[in-house]
Amino acid sequence: MGSSNKKKKEKKKDFNKAKLKVGKAKAKAANFTDTSFKSKSIVVNQHTLAALDGVDLVGLFKQHLNQAINSKSDKLRQEALVQLTKDLSSKPIFNPVGVPNLLTKLLPLITDSVANVRTNFLKLLRALPPSDVAPHVEKILMYIRGGMTHLSTEIRSDTLSVLDWLIEVCPDETVSCPGGWLKTMNSFSSMLGWNPSVASTLSVKGWTSATKTSLNKVSKKNGEAQAKQITIFAKFLEAGFRPETPLPYDEQRYWDSIYRMPTTPNPFAYMNLWGAQRDEDGEMYPDRISRQQVFERKWRAAIKTGVMGAKQEGGVIGRAASVLDKVLRTAEEGGKKVVEEPKIEEVEEVEA
Repeated sequence: MGSSNKKKKEKKKDFNKAKLKVGKAKAKAANFTDTSFKSKSIVVNQHTLAALDGVDLVGLFKQHLNQAINSKSDKLRQEALVQLTKDLSSKPIFNPVGVPNLLTKLLPLITDSVANVRTNFLKLLRALPPSDVAPHVEKILMYIRGGMTHLSTEIRSDTLSVLDWLIEVCPDETVSCPGGWLKTMNSFSSMLGWNPSVASTLSVKGWTSATKTSLNKVSKKNGEAQAKQITIFAKFLEAGFRPETPLPYDEQRYWDSIYRMPTTPNPFAYMNLWGAQRDEDGEMYPDRISRQQVFERKWRAAIKTGVMGAKQEGGVIGRAASVLDKVLRTAEEGGKKVVEEPKIEEVEEVEA
């Protein structure tokens, strides 16, 4: 019996909870292992953080390009764009896929929903050589016009920054490519609400009281957004109305232009011999005179009315409208001047 009671007491101890006393730590198990130590440093005799010589740089570039397009992580897309910008900014430029393929894949990022992705994409565009961008202005403008009519105010504002960059690096190509003049003007009309179809029915007095149909409802509270739109529009018109610099007369170049084959790529693009049929908005307007003529016929009345209304609002919008008004007045004065064609010196006939 004594043995039996002893065993019962030992089993009962296994189920008893330890009594805690104030100021004393909890009792530890018999098989407890102390892992609370902390190492202040880990010493490695030989180590390096440099990339291995066997890394495929071309494959790494394509991997970053794929991440910038298809990754669902916003942070990963930002980092991929930063790395691509570093490669394009290096000397010599490292771009194994070429500018056409790069733009084709990355241009949809103009309307990306993440602001930091759009900002890093603009930095990447600024790293591209202007000479490589010029042949692709028409494609870039197609995505820019889509961003200019986006429902998001932030995307429209960032898209204007892309257009500002394009005007800066390729001003002539921007306004002279197919659809670059009138189609872009239509996009500005959607942003600002300056509709040419209703311009004739609006007076200066009735402009501010008339209903304004535009994509700029949020920007009414933020004058800086609308001021930016008007400022970029002024730069666009200034590029279109800038007179061409006359080339000095060169006898050899004159005869080459008549009897030799053109050396520029697609010299007869303005004739659209083999391209798709274009409407008036999609036509090319390669010189200042043609652009100014179509502007006078379709847009001057609407834009002048909108400028007068914007100047009445004052503030940053009024100042931006004053800049645009100055561009319009300069273009109007230049259009009234008689354009004198350069005289071609007579060429002496060579005796046979």
